[in-house]
Amino acid sequence: MYHPTTRVLTILELLQARPGMSGTAIAEQLEVDRRTVRRYITMLQDLGIPIETTRGPHGGYRLRPGFKLPPLMLADDEALAVTLSLIAAQRQGVSIDPLATAGALAKIERVLPNALRERLQAVRDVVAFHVAPSAPRPDGAILMLLSVAAQRRERVLLRYQAGAAETIRHVDPYGLVFHWERWYLAAWCHLRQGLRVFRLDRVRAADLVTETFARPVGFDSLAFVLETLAMAPWGWEVEVLLETTLEAVQQWVPPGSVILEAALGGVVLRGQYDRLDRLAVQLLLLECPLVVRRPPELRAALHTLAEQATALAKRGEGA
Repeated sequence: MYHPTTRVLTILELLQARPGMSGTAIAEQLEVDRRTVRRYITMLQDLGIPIETTRGPHGGYRLRPGFKLPPLMLADDEALAVTLSLIAAQRQGVSIDPLATAGALAKIERVLPNALRERLQAVRDVVAFHVAPSAPRPDGAILMLLSVAAQRRERVLLRYQAGAAETIRHVDPYGLVFHWERWYLAAWCHLRQGLRVFRLDRVRAADLVTETFARPVGFDSLAFVLETLAMAPWGWEVEVLLETTLEAVQQWVPPGSVILEAALGGVVLRGQYDRLDRLAVQLLLLECPLVVRRPPELRAALHTLAEQATALAKRGEGA
């Protein structure tokens, strides 16, 4: 049995191989009736494919002489999905090279039927995206090399710069992650003898090594990167018990900012913060009972916030 989409594409293949094929012959080939064949032919014509019909005892269907089938055939919803993805990548800074994204979009538009191309150009012209803050982009060739190395389990020699320090190290790439407008590599670092997260925009060079490695079974690159970022040592180490459910907290706390673990009595929030006063505001917005386990300075920040809120509430009283 054929899938409907497969049947439509099969009609194109049949008409290219056997011009003038009758509706009866197509129906027998596809295991459908002639009415269904006519419906499929209409669908192809609506996509801009010039299929001509010849009536009579020896009639049938044929592609217009001289017509070449474009190398890319997309249904309306497929073309819309691809176009919106490319536009979003280009305008949100997800693309490695904006020119490459623009070129891919132009190539897709060029091979689409005229009617579909006009509709997609209308979408491109009127859809607006909120532009994300610009972030350093990694080298496209390096991202491609690391992706292939991770898939093939091939070791890589990295030249990596963090601040003023530059190091040369062998790594086993486990996976790539795009998070908060940046690209990260989760890998085993042979220099540090441990799992590490590397920012791709800091990779100055990468070369394949003629060695392979075994990737840990079940390793989750995304989870590892998010946990590493949440616990990066750049501020106060915080631990708070939230007396609510994990599902409720996940709706308000962005992934990668903290570690959330279900525990007896609620959810334990752990992370690193440089501004306890801002964390105090965020905790109040969760609207649930909580217990600050550490640091004690966070309790002081909550007391200060309460005093500030009380002072603001009293302003204008009795006026």
